[in-house]
Amino acid sequence: MTEEWEINTDQFKGTPRWVGLSVFVLAAISVAALGIGWSATTRAKSSHDGWVAESQTLKNDFEVMGRRLAQAEEAHAQVKGEVNVVTDRLKLTQGELSRARQQAKQIKEEYDKQLTEMEQTVQSELAAKASTQDVQALSGDVSGVRSDLESTKQNLQMARGELGTLIARNGEEIEQLRRLGQRDYYEFALEKKGARQKVGTLMVELRSTNVKRNQFTVALYADDLRLEKKNRSVNEPIYFYVRGHRAPLELVVNQVTKKRIVGYLSVPKSVSSSTGF
Repeated sequence: MTEEWEINTDQFKGTPRWVGLSVFVLAAISVAALGIGWSATTRAKSSHDGWVAESQTLKNDFEVMGRRLAQAEEAHAQVKGEVNVVTDRLKLTQGELSRARQQAKQIKEEYDKQLTEMEQTVQSELAAKASTQDVQALSGDVSGVRSDLESTKQNLQMARGELGTLIARNGEEIEQLRRLGQRDYYEFALEKKGARQKVGTLMVELRSTNVKRNQFTVALYADDLRLEKKNRSVNEPIYFYVRGHRAPLELVVNQVTKKRIVGYLSVPKSVSSSTGF
């Protein structure tokens, strides 16, 4: 038995060394392959997680961009609507201005014709009369005609509302309209939000002001009713009817500050009114 072991040992010792080295190299390659595979798997997983996170970020960015685009489209539509309103008002104002200029031209031509005829008449009468008193009286008539003509020219320079009424822009023009004697004019000034003032037969309340846009909001109390006029512009007439008047009343605001408005109420003289509050 000892001899068998010795023989087997001799046989094992006779195995070539390259076989052992081959086994070792194969084992090392297997370990390296496992390491490379694990590393590749880890990197692939990390890349996949990064791609998922980046996809989610892009998705969120697209959603934000979509909301912003919707807001921009809504703002654009609103601005477009405001521009259309302003354009329509501008066209209306230009048409009114053109008509007012045409009327002013016609009236001026008529007054120029009347003035020329008056001057010719005065010159004829002056030639026929030598009395100093007659000369002074006729000169006074000519001066009166000239004064009326100048007053008419100033009135024609005022803007006209939708119903053809003259719109005063300040106290001086309000006095000019009073002298015409066609309507009664009541001036007012509201000093703060919520302030009320009786103007003629109405009660006017200041609700808000927008100095940047020259706009205001007021509430009118008449005939046991409350009418609120929102976002009206300076020198824009507000027309409304009350009991006792066939023609409309007209409210105009000439000045708008942060907490104050100044304007007037124009009332036709045709019929006296009895308005309740």
